Amino acid sequence: MNLSNLKPAKGSIKNSKRIGRGTGSGRGGTSTRGHKGAGSRSGHKNKIGFEGGQMPLQRRVPKVGFKPINRTEYVGVNLDVIQSLVEKFNLTTVDFPILIEHGLASKNDLVKILGRGEVKAKLDITAHAFSATAQKAIEAAGGSIVKL
Repeated sequence: MNLSNLKPAKGSIKNSKRIGRGTGSGRGGTSTRGHKGAGSRSGHKNKIGFEGGQMPLQRRVPKVGFKPINRTEYVGVNLDVIQSLVEKFNLTTVDFPILIEHGLASKNDLVKILGRGEVKAKLDITAHAFSATAQKAIEAAGGSIVKL
């Protein structure tokens, strides 16, 4: 056996439909396009979502809500997550590079410290934003916050 005598499996290759080769072929006349209408014309392409003139779904469904263009998206990091980091790695300061290092944020993110959980250690925390409850909890534990 070599490349010169390889063949496809029997029955796997079929001839393509030869359209528009006279009425005797069974595919002449309208050439499988049917009678009249846009689909029978040359150059016809269906638009995505076109429903034959019926109002398309994407226009029938009501649009809800509003998303401002210049909204700032923050990655939230809760106090209980920070406390577990502090206990695991003996940290006294938590800043942006440390959060990136431990996979809590990426270098292009803005970080906001949120107030779930509690902080037991005295910490210096640096982030882009702080919730009011997080700020109170950090300062109650004797720590300080720095906004980037």
